[in-house]
Amino acid sequence: MKLSKTEEDLMSHLWKLEKAFMKELLDEYPDPKPATTTIATLLKRMTDKGFVGYELFGKSRQYRPLVKKSDYFSKHVNGLIKNFFNDSASQFASFFTKETDLSKKELEELRKIIDRQIENK
Repeated sequence: MKLSKTEEDLMSHLWKLEKAFMKELLDEYPDPKPATTTIATLLKRMTDKGFVGYELFGKSRQYRPLVKKSDYFSKHVNGLIKNFFNDSASQFASFFTKETDLSKKELEELRKIIDRQIENK
């Protein structure tokens, strides 16, 4: 299941905070801040989807992510590779390195990451 863009924005704040009450989440947003009801609706949807859990403290809820950020994004990157690059990580890497205007230093850092992964296999 996927999060909408507004849900992803909220989830990124929750991943950053690790757990938070409504006020703490609202404080993460720049002005003009979204309405409390908007955040409450998003949290309800995200709870229903299984991305967010909460613990009750009296009448207040402390929210926490149920899905790791790395797990969420790796699933979507893998879906992107499958759907747009014929399930070929090489085609994705080729596109990524050609189309993203990486500096020579960034490309060298990427090569080091790939070399380390090769050594670990």
